[in-house]
Amino acid sequence: MHILVTGGAGFIGQHVVRGLLDRGHEVRILDNLRPDVHGSGPLWNAPSGTEFWRTDVRDGDGLDRALRRIDAVIHLAAKVGLGVDVSDLPDYAASNDVGMAELLAAMARSGVKRLTLASSMVVYGEGEALCPQHGAVVPAPRLEASLASGDYEPPCPHCGRPLQPKLVGEDTPFDPRNAYATSKVAQEFYARNWARAVGGSVAAMRYHNVYGPGMPKDTPYAGVAAIFLSALRRGEAPSVFEDGGQRRDFVHVRDIAAATILACEAHAMGLAAFNVGSGTPRTVGDMAAALSRALDGPTPIVTGRYRLGDVRHITADSSRLRRELGWNPAVGFEDGMAELSRAA
Repeated sequence: MHILVTGGAGFIGQHVVRGLLDRGHEVRILDNLRPDVHGSGPLWNAPSGTEFWRTDVRDGDGLDRALRRIDAVIHLAAKVGLGVDVSDLPDYAASNDVGMAELLAAMARSGVKRLTLASSMVVYGEGEALCPQHGAVVPAPRLEASLASGDYEPPCPHCGRPLQPKLVGEDTPFDPRNAYATSKVAQEFYARNWARAVGGSVAAMRYHNVYGPGMPKDTPYAGVAAIFLSALRRGEAPSVFEDGGQRRDFVHVRDIAAATILACEAHAMGLAAFNVGSGTPRTVGDMAAALSRALDGPTPIVTGRYRLGDVRHITADSSRLRRELGWNPAVGFEDGMAELSRAA
C-alpha cells in the first residue's frame, strides 16, 4: 500500500515508518517539525525511500496534495503531554481537534477510506476499579487535599473506601481528566463520525505508556522514562512522584509500531478500538529502579510530589488486539529498560 504517516518524524512515527518500509509499503511522511516537539537543531532528514512533506496537518490545501495516490493513513501527529493548566486548552484543541477534523475532511475529498489513529489510554481516566462493597466502579476524582496529605489512592465514589485496580477493556467508559486526554476523545469521535459518513474504516490504537529509543527528552512532552534517564545521566537520583506505586503498562515503541502497522494492514471494515499494552502492569517506581540498575545509578528518591491531572492507576486489557489481529509484544520489560539505558 501507499501509506501517509502524519507525525512521521516523531518518536513513534519514525519506528512506524521503518516498519512500513521493511514490509514493502510506499511511505509518504507529513510533519510540520514544530520546534516545541522536535527542538531547534538540524533539520530532520527523512529515511531513504520515503517522501517527506513538511506540512501542518491543519493545512487543508497541503493535505489535499499529500493525500494524492494514498491508500491508507496512519495519523500520529498530535500535541502530546498532559497540559499544565487551563491556558493549555486552546493549543490542544487547535492542534489535535482541528488537525483531526482537517485531515478527515481532506480524506473525504480525496476518497481515502482507511485510517489508523493514534489514541491513548488516557481516554479512560482512572478506568475502572473494584470496591469490596460495590464491585466494579469508576473511581472518584482524587482531591488536591488528599494528595497533599499523602493519600494517593482514588476512593470509591459511593462509600469512599480504597479500591483495587483492574485491567481496563476497550468498552470502559471515557473519563478524560486533562487537556490531552480530552483531545484524544474528541479525535476518536470525529473519526467515528467520518467513518459513518463515508463508509470508512477506523482502528483507534489506544497506546499505553510508550518507551524506547528515540524518546523525546528534556522537553515538556518527555515521558517519565526520559525524565528518569536525564536525571541518571547527570548523576542524579530519579525523582519519583507520589509514593511510586502508580500502576502503568509500559510498552516498547517497536511493539507499538508493529501493532499500528498490523492494524493498518488488516483492519479494513468498520470501527474498532484496540488497547496496546504489554499486558504486565508495572509501577512507576519499578521503572525508576530498573533504569537505575541498568545504569548503575543512585537509588530513586520518592518525593511525594503530585500533579492533579495525573491518574493513579491505568493498565490495559490488550486481549482484543491479540485475539483479532494476532499481535503479541516482543520486548520484555527488563530487556527494554536495559536497551533504553544504552540509547543515546
